[in-house]
Amino acid sequence: MDISQFLNGINRLILNPLILLAFAVALIVFFWGIFQFIASQTADTQRDEGKRKIFWGLFGMFIMISAFGLIRLILSTFGISGPAYLGF
Repeated sequence: MDISQFLNGINRLILNPLILLAFAVALIVFFWGIFQFIASQTADTQRDEGKRKIFWGLFGMFIMISAFGLIRLILSTFGISGPAYLGF
């Protein structure tokens, strides 16, 4: 087994599922924040909490997209093609 097969296996079996799971959690936090923001029309504390959840959900999604891009950059440096299901 050479380094490219090893890195591709780690990417495919460990990193991609973890990034997708973290992205899904950030997306749920984002939508929960939107729900809290809309549902609490008069309570300022709940609206502020909703705003915070929206911010942290967006921040988490940005971090996960950045991590995915960094992994793609590292893999392309070693000449390893990314997963075929992403269409890149």
